Amino acid sequence: MSDSINAFLLVFAAMFPIVDPIGSAPIFLSLTADHTPEERTRLARDVAINSFFMLLGSLLFGSEIIEFFGIEIPVVQVAGGLIIAWMGWELLNEGIEPPERQALNKEKQPARIEGSFYPLTLPLTVGPGSIAVALTLGTQRVADHTLVHTAMLALAATASLLAIAVIVYLSYRFAAPIVRFLGRVGLDVLVRLSAFILICIGVQIAWNGISSLLVSVGH
Repeated sequence: MSDSINAFLLVFAAMFPIVDPIGSAPIFLSLTADHTPEERTRLARDVAINSFFMLLGSLLFGSEIIEFFGIEIPVVQVAGGLIIAWMGWELLNEGIEPPERQALNKEKQPARIEGSFYPLTLPLTVGPGSIAVALTLGTQRVADHTLVHTAMLALAATASLLAIAVIVYLSYRFAAPIVRFLGRVGLDVLVRLSAFILICIGVQIAWNGISSLLVSVGH
């Protein structure tokens, strides 16, 4: 049970700052400004569902995808951990948005968005950065010894992604009042606090990979 709780918290703490549903709420609001409240609610629901399955697939099958290309798991942990820490460092010091979100802000948008996948799900909510983080986190479960233990951790991670999907839905569904309540300062504080946790998680994942590599060298 303790490991399941830790897995839930690890996935949530690592994914939440990158997905950043609260920080994306103002962009969602601007992209759906000409929609009715009912249409915005439907889009928020569909984006949450799309995001959940995209992240779940990356998380659960991350290690298999990596192994298919012949890359050792500890190497992925080191590289992925460093990337996660770098993302956190950028957010902590400069508040830089993920590149895909910066491009979305600069891109000329169509007059009206009909579908929920592009650009609301990809790249606004789930971009290359969040997919890379999910793939890296998926490599953390390969060290488990029993099928039951692995299944429990997978369920905990799935529950964490489900919680994030619910927050995505609520953030987009109530984007207007959230933006008014938090303001620019409140959003900035939330992002920076989350970014520090993201740095710590990235360092921990990288250290797990380094430790495994050192053990293999010693043998």
